[in-house]
Amino acid sequence: MTDATIIDGKGFAANLRERVGAAVADVTKTHGLVPGLAVVLVGEDPASQVYVRNKRKQTVEAGMQSFEHSLPADTGEADLLALVDKLNRDGTVHGILVQLPLPDQIDADKVIAAIDPDKDVDGFHVINAGRLATGGQGLVPCTPLGCLMMLKDRLGDLSGLDAVVVGRSNIVGKPMAALLLGESCTVTVAHSRTRDLPAVCRRADILIAAVGRPEMIRGDWVKPGAAVIDVGINRVPKEGEEGKYRLVGDVCFAEAQAVAGAITPVPGGVGPMTIACLLRNTLTAACRQAGIEPPAL
Repeated sequence: MTDATIIDGKGFAANLRERVGAAVADVTKTHGLVPGLAVVLVGEDPASQVYVRNKRKQTVEAGMQSFEHSLPADTGEADLLALVDKLNRDGTVHGILVQLPLPDQIDADKVIAAIDPDKDVDGFHVINAGRLATGGQGLVPCTPLGCLMMLKDRLGDLSGLDAVVVGRSNIVGKPMAALLLGESCTVTVAHSRTRDLPAVCRRADILIAAVGRPEMIRGDWVKPGAAVIDVGINRVPKEGEEGKYRLVGDVCFAEAQAVAGAITPVPGGVGPMTIACLLRNTLTAACRQAGIEPPAL
């Protein structure tokens, strides 16, 4: 059996960003609408700062307005909620993203709940979660949306396929399962208490790894020919190089590649799709708020 086809998330994301940029140019020309994304960063977490910089760069490149709000680490919850309320009422802001994690003095759930669901481009608000779960029209979390787009591009019609999602977080696992159900897959959500997890994974035509444990899923857990989407991003020490790290996913890539039909690498797989789908969500949100049919992307 030949090695699995590599699903190029970096290339797919670049193509999606181009399509979003073209659609933004069209709605701006036709309707005078310039989508605006507001990103709020509290504190100076280095990883979050890099992520926010990338978001700003890609937002501007797509022809959208970028509004950045950097607040000190000791910002109070009331002050952050006041800023969210201001952004909710700002007609030039169509998408609001509060970068997680937040400092300990701020209740992240309370902040997410304060965002206007129609501007919640992360898709984390309980109303958007409910819309997704019931098949309604909402904003979908970016990482699962990116995974679904890559799967449909690779496999076409997903109906009837057995899908196993390893991980049950509100950010990836649960919305991923809901999206796959929406595509008429037969979906199993597995987790740390699943009995005989390897056997459960082995029956999957589509295997989504979103558990946050480095290389937990081994090659002999993968059904021959399956599509494997690795959401995990884990830093592990480089052997023989003290103080240096490498990025690995939740899947043992070398083993799984020898068995699977298609697989996403880490890095370069799911990660680049997250910001591309954030831009897509911002455009969708802007069009809906303006009463315009969002472009099919």
